[in-house]
Amino acid sequence: MDDHPDIRASDADRQEVVERLRVALDDGRLKMEEYLERMGLAYGAVTYGDLAPLCSDLPQATALARPQAVPPAPVPLPAPGRSGALAGLPVPLKIFWTIWLAAVSVNVVVWVLVSGTTGHLIYPWPLWVAGPSGAVLFAVSAGAAQIRRSHRPAPPRLPPGEG
Repeated sequence: MDDHPDIRASDADRQEVVERLRVALDDGRLKMEEYLERMGLAYGAVTYGDLAPLCSDLPQATALARPQAVPPAPVPLPAPGRSGALAGLPVPLKIFWTIWLAAVSVNVVVWVLVSGTTGHLIYPWPLWVAGPSGAVLFAVSAGAAQIRRSHRPAPPRLPPGEG
């Protein structure tokens, strides 16, 4: 900028000077009034000669002058399909559990509506829908989970003396 004071400044040149002024404000080198005044002059500057005096008493911006922000460590996400109560079950069992839950939910909603509209609590018949089929589904799921656990490869053993 100092080399060619008569060359017209671009919007990018003006923005660069305003950014240097903002850094100087953040560092405590300028007071707010000085910053606002110089910022107004920077946006009104026509040539490099108009911009140069606005930063002449400020140090050159260097990579060492401003520490770089360290990005936050990424949060590990759970593996897809590996969280929750049904994790590790075969797909057909997941489908059966979904069907069971939908059927039981519909029956419970109907029971609540009937009990609410009649004004007294009626016999909880959804238990007969949920209980036996849920017990069978639970037993099959527990067996499948046990079989899957028993078929997992064992962790590698260290040779004697290394451990």
